[in-house]
This record gives sequence, C-alpha cells and structure tokens, in this order.
Amino acid sequence: MTIEQKWEHLKAVLRDMKLAVLAYSGGVDSSLLLKAASEVMGPQLIAVTAVSETYPDGELPVAQAFARSLGVTHRILHTDELSSESFAQNPPDRCYYCKQELFGKLRRLADSEGISEVIEGSNTDDLKDHRPGRQAAREYCVRSPLVEAGFSKAEVRECARSLKIAVWDKPSLACLSSRIPYGTRITTDVLRTIQQAEDHLRSLGFRQIRVRHHDETARIEIGTTEFPRLLEPGTTERIIQVLKGLGYLYVCLDLEGYRTGSMNEGLGKMRNADCGMRNGKRNIEGVKE
Repeated sequence: MTIEQKWEHLKAVLRDMKLAVLAYSGGVDSSLLLKAASEVMGPQLIAVTAVSETYPDGELPVAQAFARSLGVTHRILHTDELSSESFAQNPPDRCYYCKQELFGKLRRLADSEGISEVIEGSNTDDLKDHRPGRQAAREYCVRSPLVEAGFSKAEVRECARSLKIAVWDKPSLACLSSRIPYGTRITTDVLRTIQQAEDHLRSLGFRQIRVRHHDETARIEIGTTEFPRLLEPGTTERIIQVLKGLGYLYVCLDLEGYRTGSMNEGLGKMRNADCGMRNGKRNIEGVKE
C-alpha cells in the first residue's frame, strides 16, 4: 500500500468514528493524526495536550500553534503522574501507570462531551518495543488510527513532509521519566535536572538528544554523526562544566549514539534474574521480588 493509500485509509478510519478526543503531544505522529482528523471531523474535534512535570519544556507552544492553524478545539489537560506511587517507583511497567492517568482523564472528558472515541498517535514501530502503555489503551478503549492504517514511523514522517507539516522531521521526544533507569525513583528534582541538561545540549545546536540519568552519571545519547562536534575541545569542556554544575560527577558519551528505548535494553536481564529467584534456582544479591 502506498503512502497516499494509507493516508486515505487513515481518513476513512477516522470518518467512521464521526468525532473523537485526540491525545496530542505536538510530535510528528500525533500531528499527522491531528491533521487527518481535522479534515474529516472539523472544528468539533477535541485535541488535548497533557502537561505535567514529565512533559518536556517548550513543547506546548508548538502544539498550540499547530492546533490553532487547523482550527480545531484544543484543550490543556494537567496530569499528575508523580502522585502515583506505582509510577514514582519506576518499575518496568511505569508507562502503564502514566498512560492510565492520561487515558483515564481523556476517557472521562470524552464521556462528559458525549464522544465515544478516544484516539492516540502510536505507529506500527511502537508495537515492536516494550510499551506497557498499550495495556492502558486497551483498558480505556483508546484506538490508534495510525496503527490501524499501517503507518510506520518512517511513513509518518514521509506523509507529514508531503503535507508540509512543519514538525515532519522533529526529533522524537519521550517523557522525561524515560531517561531514568527502572528501579530509580522518579522525583521532581531529577526531572528538572534532566530537562536542564538537555536544554543545554539543544542550545549548542544538537538535535536528537537524550541525557540518561544514572545517579551521579549523565550518559549522553546523540546521533553518531554529531559526535565530532560534541568532541571538539571547547564544546566538550562546556558540556562537562554545565552538567557537573547540575550535580553530575561523571559525564559520558554513549558510543552507540541515540536509539529509542535504550533503558529497555536491560529488561531481559531483569526478567531472567526475577525468574531465577522465583524458581529458587539462584540468589542474586540486591535483586528483590
């Protein structure tokens, strides 16, 4: 199926819904979905941007501007993930509790408006990674039209580019808690430190950035093509100075570069360790049920 055919299929899926509440982060996925939904649902479509301590700074104005350009109803929803102890403890299914908070509030909003559908912008590539939030979507009957239409991430970007959506090449942004290793408690102070570290790297012109927070160590992920610029003496020293000023003792560059969901790479070991303890086959110091 061509991109054009998938675009028409997407609009057909949305047309059958009549009206929806759309979870809109301002990223390329939800922006493409919003564009399609605005064409078939009109101004009665309700786009909702959730704002919290885990939402990267600077995203809201961009989201507001695009929604305004489409003439759709746009609302700001305040979520409070950190009020959930299950989320703050940062277990491997942390994303479930985050999406439970978001989708629960979106479902209540939809019900209050007499709208049956709640939709969000996952694409088919999201199905290949560890995504506990998908369970929350099922529980609240939240649909993923881009998945239903068969859009991969690359196809989302290609379609958004052809439609002249300004954020078509915008770097992927996940919630700030995704920078923290599972099992390390999520706090407001840690989220603020990560935000400040990433803001500094962006101010130097780096595009796709993650500062992974390993207690006293900052592990920087950027695109490998940007390594030479980061390793320039003046730039390196500036980054080290700022990040150490934020409280990090060590500042490291991940030689694999940026990749989606790098914090999930240790999940297999965690599961194996947990399985071993459950079966009584081995006792691993420091690993608890």
